[in-house]
Amino acid sequence: MSRYLGRKTFFNNEDMYESTFRDREVNGVRQYSTPILEHPTNQQIRSLNTIPHVWKTGDKLFKLAHDHYGDSTKWWVIAWFNQKPTESHFSLGDVVHIPHPLNRVLTYLES
Repeated sequence: MSRYLGRKTFFNNEDMYESTFRDREVNGVRQYSTPILEHPTNQQIRSLNTIPHVWKTGDKLFKLAHDHYGDSTKWWVIAWFNQKPTESHFSLGDVVHIPHPLNRVLTYLES
């Protein structure tokens, strides 16, 4: 499942970007709107297996996704599940919960 599937787009021609648009000789840009992803319910969380990982120096979400899912592009699943959108939101020693199985986690996003 692509994280872009079903996402709405909009045409951004905000005045604050006027000089950028002028430099690039465009009137604006089409971009994806920011999705609002609901966190799984307690019942859904209980139906998953989670693997704890202690955040350490050099950790990256894409590396964890590659190691656990075989797909580094699924980094955002780990970020979403832990409710921390980027690596900068994790601190050394934080426990990162990696949800499994991936296909079930993704179905919770669709509901």
